[in-house]
Amino acid sequence: MRPVLVLIVVTTVLRLGWAAALEPTNDEAYHWLYTEHPALSYFDHPPMMMWVAKAGIAACGGWVHPLSLRLGFVLLFAGSTWVLYRWTTELYGEAAGFWAAAALNLTGFFTAFGGTFALPDSPFLFFALFTFWKVTKAVTARRRLVRRWAWVGVGFAGALLSKYHGVLLPAGVVLYALVTPGRRKLLYSPGPYLAVLIGLVGFLPVVVWNAEHEWASFRFQGGRARDGGIPFLHEGPLKWFGGPALYLLPWIWFWLVRELVRRLRRFRSLADPDRLLVCLAVFPLGFFFVVSGLSRSVLLHWPLVGFLPLYPLVGAAWVNWRERAPRQFRTYIALWTGTLLLLAVIIVGQARCGIVPFPPGAKDPTADLSGWESVADELDRRGLLSEPNTFLFTNLWYDSGQLAFAVRGRVPVACFHTFDARGFAFWSKPQDYVGKTGLFVIADGPDDAVIVKEYGGVFRSFARVAEFDMTRCGRPFRPVRVFRGEDQQRPYPFDFKHSGR
Repeated sequence: MRPVLVLIVVTTVLRLGWAAALEPTNDEAYHWLYTEHPALSYFDHPPMMMWVAKAGIAACGGWVHPLSLRLGFVLLFAGSTWVLYRWTTELYGEAAGFWAAAALNLTGFFTAFGGTFALPDSPFLFFALFTFWKVTKAVTARRRLVRRWAWVGVGFAGALLSKYHGVLLPAGVVLYALVTPGRRKLLYSPGPYLAVLIGLVGFLPVVVWNAEHEWASFRFQGGRARDGGIPFLHEGPLKWFGGPALYLLPWIWFWLVRELVRRLRRFRSLADPDRLLVCLAVFPLGFFFVVSGLSRSVLLHWPLVGFLPLYPLVGAAWVNWRERAPRQFRTYIALWTGTLLLLAVIIVGQARCGIVPFPPGAKDPTADLSGWESVADELDRRGLLSEPNTFLFTNLWYDSGQLAFAVRGRVPVACFHTFDARGFAFWSKPQDYVGKTGLFVIADGPDDAVIVKEYGGVFRSFARVAEFDMTRCGRPFRPVRVFRGEDQQRPYPFDFKHSGR
């Protein structure tokens, strides 16, 4: 147990440093606004993320900073590491548990982003692993105790409250029962139904919120998986295959796929727990393969839930490899640990100071982690944040989120977009801004004439009043323009009945 505790402490300290070093991503800045507008659920996601973010900020005495925003997510990932260790140890031994936990901490997306940033993936990871752990105990234990399934239900509820992907978790158990001789009686026992019932009861806040808002979130998320073209004749399946390789990083993705393929090739002879783990993995992987074939908008990280049940298998495989070729194994682990740390340093350096120049027209992938604090400072220096009866707005929900986080609530921030204002369509109403002065802030974007045409008719007067650059390490890297709209005359239609259309 001591090695895994050392692993958790060391990696948690490293992630806290990572969390403190970077400005918030577009999504994170926007998600901070969840904590400013507590609700049963949200347009984009269920409420678990808000609770975790709010707990981290509260633990820091209300201090709003990227570190406090991310604190709860970092600590929750430490919990995920512990759950994976316990789950794998019970299946394959303590050494396998340690190496499964180590593999999770060497996984790019989970350890650096989904385990550190204020995203729904961190709580979902924890509750999905907890659910799989308790499902395995309930299914493989010699004594069939119904109360074991109650813990499965708690994990299922937490997963559903974290991310809609949670609905896929029970399906692997059903698949296992159908394809495993002697296990179909699971479908006739009360335990699994108790777990599902507890999960659905826990999910009720999301249902209530959607019922009160014309099922807005369900319609939005459901629509993302059916935007089409000819099935399987576009880039979706390539995203399904390549996305996990990129997000998990190839040195972990290879082992996860290797262990899955090895067991699929001899599936009929597999015994528990391997058979159960394969079924828990195969259903979500197969589901998102179908979704990727139907939709062009599939996100690269969606299939990752299907890889989670494979980590215990990798832990067991690494124990065997370490015994067969210890020097080769140590070299492998040291090489990829060093590579991951080097990548983290490069990302911080690029995001903070732009150490690698990008040619005109090329997109710096770290640009969204930089600059908005300098925008708030410049607006404040020019006295624009202290003008009475004034609000800020942009035409993109993520820019509005960044601007809101940068000004820390000193001035109201809106998003004026007719069909994709996201949560801003719920946090205020179009008529709230009538009679006020609006400062439109835009980074890059279209010519002035296009902007004036879009918003000029909403205000008594509308004109550009400032132009400056975002900076990082004092160096400019993105142009910013500010337009003043005096005395808003009529509401701009960004309400939720338009949003996500």
